[in-house]
Amino acid sequence: MSVDRHPSRRERHFRAGISRRGFLTRVGVAAAGSLLLPGREAFAKSLSKERRLTLYNTNTSEDLSFVCSPQKQYDRKLLTRFNQFLRDHRTEEVHSMDPALLDLLYAVTVLTRNSGEYKIISGYRAPETNHMLRKASHGVAEHSLHMIGKAIDLRTDDVDTRTLQEAAIALAQGGVGYYRAADFVHLDTGDIRTW
Repeated sequence: MSVDRHPSRRERHFRAGISRRGFLTRVGVAAAGSLLLPGREAFAKSLSKERRLTLYNTNTSEDLSFVCSPQKQYDRKLLTRFNQFLRDHRTEEVHSMDPALLDLLYAVTVLTRNSGEYKIISGYRAPETNHMLRKASHGVAEHSLHMIGKAIDLRTDDVDTRTLQEAAIALAQGGVGYYRAADFVHLDTGDIRTW
């Protein structure tokens, strides 16, 4: 349920050249200044710690728990589990999800100081599912990044969705949509934009 679009060629090239550690360091410095968090050194130190994230899929009642660390690459087993967890629950179709979504969740967790427990509303969306949702709602993008594994919709019980939105905007790492009535935030790894 978002007005997202595919990343530009320039953006894909730019993102491909950024390491995970570089991403987390860069967003840490930017976010520390913009959100008036404790000093940059303290924030950078908190960003370097391993953190457990726990995801709960509201459509399938499944959980996925894993440890994020900026010093380690995600292994194939975790990425396979992540893809399966975020499958289209209507068609059961599994698609490769962008691992940068995990880094984005990690950074939002650090910024908001929440427990790292998220309720997932939507992950991958098969084209036929997206088409069906577009018929039911004008808020669903025709070329949604959900269809290429670059978007996730979520909420957490620890902080309100407005706070999640503000943190994600401060990170400036993709699209951020705020759906107050439905109480969720859309995060994607496409172009930087908000709605």
